[in-house]
Amino acid sequence: MPSACVQAFLTEIEQQLGASCLKTDPDLISTHLIDWRGRYQGRAPAVLFPGSTDQVAQVVRLAAKHRVGLVPQGGNTGLTGASVPDGSGDQVVLSLTKLQAIRAVDAANKTMTLEAGVTLAKAQDEAEALGLLFPLTLPSRGSATIGGNLATNCGGTAVLRYGNARALCLGLEVVTATGEIWSGLRGLRKDNTGYDLRDLFIGSEGTLGVITAAVLALSPKPAALMTALAKVPSVESAVGLLGLAQKKAAAQLTGFEFMTKSALALVSQYFPALAQPIQGMGSADLVLLEISSPTGEAEAVGLLEDILSEAFESGLVEDALVAQSIQQAQTFWDIRDHITLASSEDGHQIKHDIGLPISCIPDFMVSMHEELEALLPGTRIINFGHLGDGNLHYNLACPINPNVWSDRNQRHEACKQFMQTLEEEAHHRVHNRVVSLGGSISAEHGLGVMRRDEAARYKGPVEMGLMRSIKTALDPLNILNPGKVVLV
Repeated sequence: MPSACVQAFLTEIEQQLGASCLKTDPDLISTHLIDWRGRYQGRAPAVLFPGSTDQVAQVVRLAAKHRVGLVPQGGNTGLTGASVPDGSGDQVVLSLTKLQAIRAVDAANKTMTLEAGVTLAKAQDEAEALGLLFPLTLPSRGSATIGGNLATNCGGTAVLRYGNARALCLGLEVVTATGEIWSGLRGLRKDNTGYDLRDLFIGSEGTLGVITAAVLALSPKPAALMTALAKVPSVESAVGLLGLAQKKAAAQLTGFEFMTKSALALVSQYFPALAQPIQGMGSADLVLLEISSPTGEAEAVGLLEDILSEAFESGLVEDALVAQSIQQAQTFWDIRDHITLASSEDGHQIKHDIGLPISCIPDFMVSMHEELEALLPGTRIINFGHLGDGNLHYNLACPINPNVWSDRNQRHEACKQFMQTLEEEAHHRVHNRVVSLGGSISAEHGLGVMRRDEAARYKGPVEMGLMRSIKTALDPLNILNPGKVVLV
């Protein structure tokens, strides 16, 4: 049973906003209480569905009155437990999915103002209708919402060229912890009039305020894109290829993804038809390159050919496959995007979302592999990610046990036991090495619950003190996503 204050809160919600604004049936709200990976599962007596910013403000004011914790939630596609309630049963989920309006479009200013519940896919489609581009790109685009994208400052595959979510947002509308509405929906590239409140809320994971709308910056749509898969002999070669591609293509290099042979092996195992185009390249590490052109296909083809020609001559690339159609280019990207899906099918993994100076990546990969092989013999390192911006998804999968591997349930149970037994030690070793090289333990996924305590260990007392001061100043009652990012 929820506490008396939670029951009083829900009673007032129903009285003021109507019964249609909340759901309490356990069967109807169950998907809101567990994260996408199935790792974090909480309890909540209700999920609220306000239909406007004013209603969000009403909800927050009542939560402050009754001292009830709210968990803001968009598409619930996050990977660190930030959008899931805790196990107390006294937190209430605040879903923003009904905030669906496209409020304004300004083609000349290349901006679009929309509400937090709009999915990334819909935002991209709206930009496409203008002949423009909203370049944030994620595999979960059909479910992930703009509010969640900004609350987590998500990255994706286009950061190399366009930046992460923060770089693509010009203004915000936010409901504060007191239930006031801050309207900062200004589509300005320059506004030097005080503290940048927008940047404070972006990446705060719903702990400082509830994002209800945003002004997004749009870009000209490239006239052509050319995509290729390049077989590289080593990660050092991949880094060398990146430098070469940046030198020749500059900002026209819009994608550079690194995939190790172990990651690609999972795609081949669980999605063999999709992986068919790369079978002829053998077991190898691959780089996915994307070149854009504002003028047309001829320029993009010329740039890509120039890059690959020099890469072959210098030994950076051993083989390459250039997409011959839009469909084949999409297949190349689908192979990359299906690494995560194949990993889920394989079983639980020990996950790391790390950021490193690009110059340090080869040393990290070689030394870390040696250390983990000594610690955990037979462990499969499923390493892939956005090499162009220094972000790797460095994951550990359990050794293959032939006795259970053909049975999915037994395989998943073996992987789960591997993760639960060794996760803490693996995190400690990987993150120690990352931080020693000047890196980050969370490049794009955020902290949530998963990385909260580790961040406190690595950041130091001054930085953590500043974070707590900000949290306390903006949310003195600790009602906005309590227990996430930083403890107060």
